[in-house]
Amino acid sequence: MTPDEAEYLDQLHGERRCYARVMHRYGGMTPEEAERDALEFYPYEPESAPYRRLVFHEHPWHWAMQAIHGDRYATDHPELADPPPEYPAPG
Repeated sequence: MTPDEAEYLDQLHGERRCYARVMHRYGGMTPEEAERDALEFYPYEPESAPYRRLVFHEHPWHWAMQAIHGDRYATDHPELADPPPEYPAPG
């Protein structure tokens, strides 16, 4: 495994954990449902995939809030625009 692959896998698993945590806590999913949803939203992409890390450009909080409340979540729910202080960073 290359160092880049190891770094990618660490980031992928961290993003999945954070996304699943939000979907469970704020989206009303069971832990199992949230984990499955995170695996589907953050699939493994091979090193040759041209946009492999594109999904990482936004915090998992954003993607989860968008899935729960829609594209306008930050406007319609300004209190959710940023994760709360207790919300951990991915990684």
